[in-house]
Amino acid sequence: MGVSSRGPEGLTPARFCLIIGVGRVMKSCIVLFSGGIDSTTALYWALAEYARVFALTFDYGQRHSVEVRMARRLARKLSLPHVVLKVDLRQVGGSALTDAAIPVPGHRDLRDLRAGIPPTYVPFRNGILLALAAAWAEARGVTDLVCGFNIVDSPNYPDTRRGFVEAMEKAINAGTKAAFGAPPMRILAPFLELKKSAIIRKGLALGVDYSHSVSCYSGGEVPCGVCSSCLLREKAWREAGQQDPLLARLRKEGKL
Repeated sequence: MGVSSRGPEGLTPARFCLIIGVGRVMKSCIVLFSGGIDSTTALYWALAEYARVFALTFDYGQRHSVEVRMARRLARKLSLPHVVLKVDLRQVGGSALTDAAIPVPGHRDLRDLRAGIPPTYVPFRNGILLALAAAWAEARGVTDLVCGFNIVDSPNYPDTRRGFVEAMEKAINAGTKAAFGAPPMRILAPFLELKKSAIIRKGLALGVDYSHSVSCYSGGEVPCGVCSSCLLREKAWREAGQQDPLLARLRKEGKL
């Protein structure tokens, strides 16, 4: 498989954007669609690149399960095939997102964030979800898995890094029909090395509807404003020079 040094519109230096030049005819992909900003942008990116797109959302017992409901809403709006797979990672524990006994840290601003793996890291979550997505894709003859992973603004999560994605792709191809000559699977992470504000700008150019994309780790549709995800989201929209459509919708509906 060839390696590309540039992604769509030259935005992403990565080997994860090999779709350019493939063509949309009869080409399908699965998007790991959580309902947040990054995966929502990845969904619209895939719609521009593929003839058929499946949205795959995971209900893994996350505290912020409102994202699953919002993902369903957008998939219906876009008339996309959408599947919600359930896997209870609460049984694993070890994360503020799956264990109610571990509080979600609050911060005054991003300078309060400590170095190291944060309490909101879910142990090997992306590895587990990619494995499930690969199994679901293999059963349907789909080879491309599209993810919204990025590391620039959130570098302390081990399961969004380039090395992790490369290793998972290799493992998937070693443990599926690809090992016996079937078309290999690919993990595409087109925004891996983009700031979140750049992802937003890319999404706005694609016409992304962010009004129902939720990011807050605390579990509500209305952002708490103090968790790391809320702070990063606020910073990204400020850098993008735009009003957050989620906040605009919530104000219009009288929820803020």
